[in-house]
Amino acid sequence: MVGRILTLAFGALFAALFSQVPEYAQQYRQRLGGAIDELAKIVEVFDADVLKQGLQRTEALARLRANSDPIAAQRGERMGETVERLDRLKHQNDVMEDAGAFTRVTALAKDFDSEIGVAAYEDFEPAVPLTIEGLVAAAIGFVLALFGGGATRAAVGAVRKRRRGRLEPSDQIPDA
Repeated sequence: MVGRILTLAFGALFAALFSQVPEYAQQYRQRLGGAIDELAKIVEVFDADVLKQGLQRTEALARLRANSDPIAAQRGERMGETVERLDRLKHQNDVMEDAGAFTRVTALAKDFDSEIGVAAYEDFEPAVPLTIEGLVAAAIGFVLALFGGGATRAAVGAVRKRRRGRLEPSDQIPDA
């Protein structure tokens, strides 16, 4: 008996946890879009500066990386990483947009970006009311249901008692 109860409890817990995966994927996608927008702005500014110098992005990155000044070389390395990350995130976003509801989670796991994933987890709000607010609302609803059910049972019981009281042989008029 205890084993069945524990099994049901764990089943309910895991069902609640796993039901959050699609919502996490949705919140991850929102952060993914924000990251793409911000990285795109950075790369656009870099590309505009590069064009003003009459260069292509790859040429400018190579020159920066080869620069004898460590700051310039490091800046070139970081900008190259930013461009690569932007391309990777755009690809993941495209895959997730084209994916169906269930394959979207697979796409998330396959190309997971840890920075976005951690940020999405830190701000994650469950889709099912598993927050404190949701639990309080559920408790209020539960108490209201108990009181409502009790009041309904009392009213039905009173009506039944009254009907039974009319049909009791002791309350009927005897035949003359």
